[in-house]
Amino acid sequence: GKRAEGPRPSPRGAWEPVQLVENFCTDRDDEIRATDAPERFYDWQLADKSGAAMDMDEDGGGAGAVDAPLTEEEEEEAMWIMGRVPEIAAEFFAGPNDAAADAGGASGAAAAEVGLRREDGEDDATYVERRQRAVVESIVRALRCMKKDKLEPGFIRRYRKDVVNSPAVRSNLYNVMDEDAEWDRLGAARLKVEGVLDAFASDARSEEAARKGKDSEKAAEETLARLKEDMARAQEKLDETLKEEERINVELEGLKDVGEEDKKDDDDDDDDELFGDDDDDDDDEKKQKKAQKSNLQSHLTTVKELLNVRAESVAQLTNSLKEAEERAASADAAAADEAAAAAEASVALESSRKMCRAKLWNMADYSVYLSGLTDVRHVSDVRGYLGLLKEGNDAVRAKGDPGGAAAAAERKKRSRRFDRDYYRTCVSEGLRAVSYRFLLAPFRVGIKLEDNLTLSNGFQYDKTLPGDDGGNGQDGSGGGGEYETGPRKWVSPVIPESDPTEFASDLVGSGELVLLSTTNQSAAGGNEENDAAMTDREMQDPLRGCRYVAAMELAYEPRVRRHLRSIYRARAVLSTRPTKRGSDNIDAFHEHFGLHLLRDKPIKEHFPMEEQEREERRSQGLSPDEQRELDEEVRRRERDSCVQYLNLLKAEAGGDVRVHAPLPFRGPPDERWYDRDDDFWKSRDGQNLSPLLSELERVYLPPDGDADAWNDERKKVLRMALTQFLLPQFESETRRDLRDAAVKVGSESAAESLRVMAMEGPYRPSHLLGENRFVVPTRDLPIVGVCVATDSKEATFLAAVTNAGEMGDHLAIPSGTRVDGDKMREKVVAFLMQNRPAAVVVGTGGGLESRTVARKLGDLLTQATERWNNRYIQGQDEDDDDFESRLAEFRRMYPDDGDNDDDEESQWKCNVDLVDDNVPQLFGRSIRGKKEFPDAMVNLKVAVSVARHAKDPLGELSYTYSVASDAGVFGTEMLFLNVHPLQQLLPKTLLLRKYERVLCDAVAEVGVDVNAACHHDHLHGLLSFVPGLGPRKANSLRQSLVRIGSVVSSRKDLLQKRLVGPVVYNNAVAFLRVRETEQLSGQYLHPLDDTRLHPDVYHRQNWAVKIAIDALELGEGGGGDKDDLAMTALRDVMEDSHNEVKRLFDATKAEWESAYGPTFNVGAWDPKVNVPADSWQDKVEELDLDTFAEMIEQRGEGRWLSHLLMIKWEFRLPFEDPRKPMEPLGGDKLFRLLTGETDSSLRCGREVTGKVVRNGDFGSRIKLEGNIPGFVPLRNLADEHVESAEEVVSVGQVITCVITEVKKDHMCVDLSLKKEDMRKLPSAWERPSSLPPLDGHFDAGAARRIEAARLKEREERLEALELTLGATRIRDGDGGGAGQDGGKKKRTGRLTRRACAHPAFRNAKHEEVDGELRDGGDTMVGEALVRPSSKIADSLALHWMVRPGAVKVFEVTEEDKDTDASIGNKLKIKNEVYGSIDEILGRFIAPMNDRVEEVTHHRKFLDKLEDDLDDVLRRQKKATPSGIFYNLCWNEQYPGYLSLRFIMSNTPRNHIVSITPEGYGWGKKTFSSMDRLLNEFKKNPRGVSSGGGGGASQSQSRGASSSSVALSSRMQQSMSSSRMMDNTGGGGGSRPSRWGAKSGAAAAASTGSSLGGGSSSHYGGTSIGTASAASTMTSVPTSVGGASSGSGGGGRGNRWGAPAARGGESGGWNNGQRQPPPPSMPPPPARYGQAPPSGPPPSFGGGGGGQGQGQGQGQQGGYGQQQRPPPPPPPGYPYQQPPPPPGAPQYPPRVQ
Repeated sequence: GKRAEGPRPSPRGAWEPVQLVENFCTDRDDEIRATDAPERFYDWQLADKSGAAMDMDEDGGGAGAVDAPLTEEEEEEAMWIMGRVPEIAAEFFAGPNDAAADAGGASGAAAAEVGLRREDGEDDATYVERRQRAVVESIVRALRCMKKDKLEPGFIRRYRKDVVNSPAVRSNLYNVMDEDAEWDRLGAARLKVEGVLDAFASDARSEEAARKGKDSEKAAEETLARLKEDMARAQEKLDETLKEEERINVELEGLKDVGEEDKKDDDDDDDDELFGDDDDDDDDEKKQKKAQKSNLQSHLTTVKELLNVRAESVAQLTNSLKEAEERAASADAAAADEAAAAAEASVALESSRKMCRAKLWNMADYSVYLSGLTDVRHVSDVRGYLGLLKEGNDAVRAKGDPGGAAAAAERKKRSRRFDRDYYRTCVSEGLRAVSYRFLLAPFRVGIKLEDNLTLSNGFQYDKTLPGDDGGNGQDGSGGGGEYETGPRKWVSPVIPESDPTEFASDLVGSGELVLLSTTNQSAAGGNEENDAAMTDREMQDPLRGCRYVAAMELAYEPRVRRHLRSIYRARAVLSTRPTKRGSDNIDAFHEHFGLHLLRDKPIKEHFPMEEQEREERRSQGLSPDEQRELDEEVRRRERDSCVQYLNLLKAEAGGDVRVHAPLPFRGPPDERWYDRDDDFWKSRDGQNLSPLLSELERVYLPPDGDADAWNDERKKVLRMALTQFLLPQFESETRRDLRDAAVKVGSESAAESLRVMAMEGPYRPSHLLGENRFVVPTRDLPIVGVCVATDSKEATFLAAVTNAGEMGDHLAIPSGTRVDGDKMREKVVAFLMQNRPAAVVVGTGGGLESRTVARKLGDLLTQATERWNNRYIQGQDEDDDDFESRLAEFRRMYPDDGDNDDDEESQWKCNVDLVDDNVPQLFGRSIRGKKEFPDAMVNLKVAVSVARHAKDPLGELSYTYSVASDAGVFGTEMLFLNVHPLQQLLPKTLLLRKYERVLCDAVAEVGVDVNAACHHDHLHGLLSFVPGLGPRKANSLRQSLVRIGSVVSSRKDLLQKRLVGPVVYNNAVAFLRVRETEQLSGQYLHPLDDTRLHPDVYHRQNWAVKIAIDALELGEGGGGDKDDLAMTALRDVMEDSHNEVKRLFDATKAEWESAYGPTFNVGAWDPKVNVPADSWQDKVEELDLDTFAEMIEQRGEGRWLSHLLMIKWEFRLPFEDPRKPMEPLGGDKLFRLLTGETDSSLRCGREVTGKVVRNGDFGSRIKLEGNIPGFVPLRNLADEHVESAEEVVSVGQVITCVITEVKKDHMCVDLSLKKEDMRKLPSAWERPSSLPPLDGHFDAGAARRIEAARLKEREERLEALELTLGATRIRDGDGGGAGQDGGKKKRTGRLTRRACAHPAFRNAKHEEVDGELRDGGDTMVGEALVRPSSKIADSLALHWMVRPGAVKVFEVTEEDKDTDASIGNKLKIKNEVYGSIDEILGRFIAPMNDRVEEVTHHRKFLDKLEDDLDDVLRRQKKATPSGIFYNLCWNEQYPGYLSLRFIMSNTPRNHIVSITPEGYGWGKKTFSSMDRLLNEFKKNPRGVSSGGGGGASQSQSRGASSSSVALSSRMQQSMSSSRMMDNTGGGGGSRPSRWGAKSGAAAAASTGSSLGGGSSSHYGGTSIGTASAASTMTSVPTSVGGASSGSGGGGRGNRWGAPAARGGESGGWNNGQRQPPPPSMPPPPARYGQAPPSGPPPSFGGGGGGQGQGQGQGQQGGYGQQQRPPPPPPPGYPYQQPPPPPGAPQYPPRVQ
């Protein structure tokens, strides 16, 4: 059958991930393209919270859901956003007169910007209320437009003015978006805290249920016991009742006859009554018996009834007891479970007592408090407090149940937070319950503190909270009842019967208080002496744990933190002090001067004004202007302070300044406060804590007083809470907030700088400067860009760019060739005439040479324009034939470009100008440049970009942003532009987001030609910033047009051809221009498609056409096609309005010149600003658009006034360019661009070094660094009068002088050599006005004291130098017989000091310099210090800190020294010569720092130890056995070297890679980049050839293997100091061998070979004989086992058994052939294996030469000869199988 076909693999699988990102082919890109929504909204993820009914009406005018009533949540959020955006708040709180003035002063186009117009007769209060309501509604509607309608801010700002009618809201839409995201974060934080509160309530309920379960169990036991007792009592009572019944019956039996006698007595009574006879005594006795019997009978009845009841009770009790006993019997089977449950219930009760819930939190109170919080930090405070309580509660549960889940969770938590171990221990031991017997509950302290600080009448003790009804609330313990009722809840408990000592002793005795060892934090805040003195007292204090728990919980209580934080912010100050490095470096010319000695600057100046302070200022009765000025002053101060703190962060990161944010210190001010050590600044003892302590004591101490001992305990708690917890956290928070505020202001400043760059208009040639840009717009002009080479090996390029921005032609001026030289003059003139540009722009990247080239090109351009413009003029000596011949040749050489060549009046006008080439220089070196011009030179690409930037700066900036990084992040190239001086200190993500928003606004203002952007790469970036589009959607639009092979001829085509979706179309269409092109020539184009009008007003609604027809009074009738009528009306009305603009310009110019002469500023005239509304006389001005807008609104079609006003202005100025033309460079900016110097780097008083180039009659010409020309007048050459400059200086001499004046217009500086100027203090020179003014809190006196001390030290050094120089001259002059030639005696001793004032020079020892670098930490990485060498005279040691803790040392040889104490004029490192220490730092250290930066960011670099990296490689090898895996890390043994570690079989191996200024060294080769080195490594992972130093053999005998391990440590010690200095030695002396072995003579060169006699062992062997070669100590091994074999007289056999070499021959792999020595390198570390060489296969066995000291008599073995196993490797060296013989098939594994 037919084979089933599986799914085809995606073609994307064959692409690299970077290619997928670059071409927008990832799954995320597909999803973005498929979604009909603005691309930027995909990442912003704006969620809709505005309700269900949010559908926009089809008219698009803002009616419908956007105008729906505001919900309560929306209004709350809008008010919150208003308070956080200063501009919106200023509009909200503005007075009625401010708004009225703004509305009344608006005219023309500005009228559309008015937010809310005041109605006639409306009072101030009503108007202000209505305007404030409008601001809130604008915020809500803007969010609705973005979330529901998916409209971008750029669209809303321009096309939803009638809906979002607040100008402040429209101007801050991005801020509204950011604050909306912050509001969501606040809501999410609230939800998290509410979850924690619910968890607390659930825990409380669980413990209550457990307590009730314990009670029920106890009740069952009590019931059983009670039943038994009741049964016994009931039986006893029943028995008593039976006995009573028996007794009564017995008595009644004795009175049985009384009844019979009664009957007889009745008869007798009758007789007696009849006869009158009665016996009273007998009668009384009978009555008594009768009564007695009757009573007994009655009692018997009662007893019987009682007997029945008691018998029944006994029966019931018997049954109940039986049932209870049965239940108890059945419970015996589950006795263990019940016991456990009983234990848990018991633990729960004990835990509840320790947790003290009622004293720490109140569910209802915190819920209400949480709902009113509007700051994420305050919500986080609540969460932190509850989290702390939860940790303590968990510790209590874990203590009661060590094996339970709570204990396991506690163990995990303890592993995370060691700083709370002591707290958890104290709480688990019940110290929390003890502490609140005499301390007030934290949450009640917070409530009292809040009421005292926020309420006018303060806290009232009759305040009640939910649960304060007298019960025990949520506290299961029920403790504390003596103070938890009524107002006493708000007072700290008082214990009058005992003092703290007795109280603690009683609790310790009862076991309720446990003594715990103290924590390190308990003594924090004091110095070491106080700590030592207080240790014993603290250990003896049993209440210290209670105070610690209470202090920590008080410090975390949210209300306490909130209000104490506010007090701290109002009181804290910012102080800075210089470090040791800063004291040495910072002077009046340093960039950080003024920042290093700030003293007690209030921190609140860095933050927006508090609401309370703002309200106080509003209530001062200031006028609107005064209030506006005050607000502006506060905002300016805030911005300046934030920028200042950003500079402080830079200074602190550089190690020059330390920043502190303490409270003010007590006591008198100290003049030398900046010399205090770190302990003083960290200590809280000297700070003024009274503002915080007084507020706390006011609410914490009992108001009626208490014993001093108890109050002292409470004060200890307060002080501990402040010093150990609150103040350190407040200072850390403040530093973080200062940084965030500074970053925010810095990013806004950077964005504003980019906005200025983006809104710079196209370059306007000089011949157009006499015309106004609104009358004669700047068209697309051909321009020639020039890039002047800065490298002597590169060429200067001229590139001609066409109208569309494409490169047409170019001309290269080779290096060393003058532009106006004989060879190039005619070429340049011909090039200019062939291209005939409108302007020639020269980039400033060439420095001062650019200025020279521009001047020369100006002369050549004058010649070219004269030739062209005079081409039709016949010469006097030229006949007609010659003239026609010349003209024909002229036309052939310079063909017509489409202009009327026969028009003799046409003139070619052109000028040369300098332009900033910051952006073009980036293009020339970017990926974009390589893709667009793959074969072009860098300078040629820069020249093209210079011309393009002059044509459209915004297009080039957008082009720069449009490239994605490997991670898919756009705009990373923008980070390399010099946009803002502090941009490197700002977060890259934030900076790119700001940049993107700026470009979005700029593109929305300018608009984009959709066809040009889709057909030209350099303009395509503009499409990415069109509202609704983005990089992916713009690329999709471009590809769609290419696919259908057409252009956009109408805006409707975008939707009809489905190039974009409806939502994207609605956002983007009004910003896309459809202009006439070659492909559209002859086609019908709608005139409004090249305007800012949205198609809604001329396609969807015909209001634009109606306005045009009404303006021309054409009426609705008229025959013919309506479309033709509409188009005719539109063109006619637009032409009429354009003519009106011309008329107004001419009228304004004539009126001005008639009054003030020919001084009218043509370029500054703007018809939107400078023309009153009543001056317009065009047709459209006659229409009442306000009434028309009201009619539309009354018909229910929405509000369209802003659109109607836009129609009027687009008729007048269709899509006018809002950008002002590019300003010509000059003044400070031109000086900075050409010289690279600013007022901070080049100013009066600064010492500079230069070379004398010419001496003249009036002084000396000097060339400073950067080729800046300088001039020393004759009067400033010396203090005394001199006749000529040659008396002081000579040509070619290098001098140091002082700047006295900077002449920026002349691009030069005036200098002075006078001692008066040289000795003048830096602070005495005038500070340039362009620099930021010194802060008012800058301690100028301290700066002067530091400066005086530095000057004194300098004078002492100079004095010592003079003494040294004098002594040297005396020594040199003495002893005429020192030499036969009378020359200077050569110095042979060592000099440990130099007279050098360079900031990088130290007259110190090796350990001191190393210590200074290492102590500096990360701030000193990349720095280098120089010191005199202690080993060799006339040499220096250069210490370079490669990375933290790793310092590499180089030897610097001095030559051409003026004196013994001076630094040599020539400094040599190896074979490279440098002229100064600065040159060493610039040409030697700086390139190596770049190499370190490159390699640490390389994808194969891992910052791991070598052993750890080996483990990683083993794991990778185990996962993929067929691959070779490799990575880079730092070499641990040799500082400054890299370890290239790889694994081929099972054992990781390595190569050593060195870092040099030229690149990375591996073997003998140097690679310019790490990628090139790795590519070479992939070709041969085992190592480079012997020529490259990677595969040389090792001459070590088998017998010497045991000594190699013993001597390896000695070898490592000899190299551990990393002092890589070249030591030269002669042949006579005996010196230690570089390999760690004892040598009878100097060791051989870097190969370890002895050239004279004897043999050398690489690993511990001895060298015998003498050597004549030099021994070097400059390098490390370049590969594993890369040492070469020994060579000498009697060489030992190598370890593989090869024959030893005879005298002078090499053994081993060299086969007796002499090999050039590989680069100098020490042996590999002992643990590294020996890689087999890459030469011939080894011979197992060999001859006698392989066994000891043979003389080469052994016979070389090979494969098939004497096959024996290889010898065992030395201890610690892993054995590696040798490679197979030649010819054997090899399949090397793939390198990963």
